[in-house]
Amino acid sequence: MNSAKQRGVSLTGWLVILILAGFFASVGFKLFPHYMDNRALDKMITAVDRDAASGVRVHNVGEFYSHINKNMQVNNIRDLNAADIMDVRAEAGEFHVRLKYEVREKILKNIDLVVSFDKEYRVRNQ
Repeated sequence: MNSAKQRGVSLTGWLVILILAGFFASVGFKLFPHYMDNRALDKMITAVDRDAASGVRVHNVGEFYSHINKNMQVNNIRDLNAADIMDVRAEAGEFHVRLKYEVREKILKNIDLVVSFDKEYRVRNQ
């Protein structure tokens, strides 16, 4: 056979491609839930002032944490605690919220994926 006319990927090439695809799929499946939890937390925090229209009023920091914890249970976010991941201050008719936490997922024995989230919010105090 003439090697100049041979085309395509070898068996070894296909194995490397499949291994890499499997690795990236595994990483994606491990990280996706954490990004979805963060998105849900983002919506919970920003919805505090909108919830007042439906009769749920948050007047102080303790009620804010309680409201977020209840929403976390509804959204099945069980690995995080609002008091551990949030710093809430009430100032001048607003809640100043800093959502800061990191999540670790094991890939191999001593190799972890680390995802960190850090965002600040200003929510009207109703």
